[in-house]
Amino acid sequence: MPSLTHEALLHLFRSRPALAAEMLRDTLGAPVPAFTEARIASAELTEVIPVERHADLVVLLLEDCPVLAIVVEAQLGRDSDKEYAWPSYAIAVRSRYRCRTCLLVVTTDLAIARWSAAPIDLGPPRWVLEPYVLGPKSMPLITDSAEAKARPEVAVLSAMAHGRGSDGLAIGIAALAAAAGLAPEQQRLYVDLVLSSVNEAAKRSLEEMMKSGHEYQSEFARNYTAQGRDEGLREGRDEGLREGVLQGKAQSVLAVLEARGLAIPVSVQERVLASVDVAELEGWIRRAMVVGAAADLFATTPS
Repeated sequence: MPSLTHEALLHLFRSRPALAAEMLRDTLGAPVPAFTEARIASAELTEVIPVERHADLVVLLLEDCPVLAIVVEAQLGRDSDKEYAWPSYAIAVRSRYRCRTCLLVVTTDLAIARWSAAPIDLGPPRWVLEPYVLGPKSMPLITDSAEAKARPEVAVLSAMAHGRGSDGLAIGIAALAAAAGLAPEQQRLYVDLVLSSVNEAAKRSLEEMMKSGHEYQSEFARNYTAQGRDEGLREGRDEGLREGVLQGKAQSVLAVLEARGLAIPVSVQERVLASVDVAELEGWIRRAMVVGAAADLFATTPS
């Protein structure tokens, strides 16, 4: 049964069919012909070849007629059968749509990316299938919210590929900004994917920001916020838990400043960590997203 990550990768390409062409052209440097439409085509190939074959996804680029078919395969592990299945997918798709065809393998694992990139020798004299591979090394690393909003699916791919690294919080903030402008169903899915992809410290900080009414919160985040408020009432009855909440929010303030590359003076750090006002800390979390310097955090109007 396909994993959640496998299905999530494919969903990003289904949601925006032109994404496959953009990744090939802009990220992998592949020649992509001019096209006016990108659509998801049938991935069921049993009508074309007698043995049942089912590619993960087929994206068809058209300019009046098909000009390029892209077989998209999400690959998360080694599978010796792919050496035989992938060429059959490409040949069957080429036969069905009567146009040039290529294979794009998408993976979040570096070792699988290297394995997938190996040319498949089909026989003499020069019959070779060379997959294009979109892996962690080639996936863009997006930490800028404006860029993420322009390419939300790429921002989520960035989180899935790079979110466990040191830039996890900045990547997560950008990806949540991208999700904010989408339909509620997409918002919930993309927020889930981002939170499950970033490192634990980044995840905690992002959850704190959503609880505190962060401007990028999605429908999922609003539901999470309501739940968090109920939990907060219970936590308020226990001083030990309350201190944990305060510490978590203080760390979120500092984490956002750090993710934005701002220097944090000792005086700022001490004041943030000394705060015992939940509302004050939540306000600082929001300000940390926009101030020009860490010291401006405490100004009446952030610069």
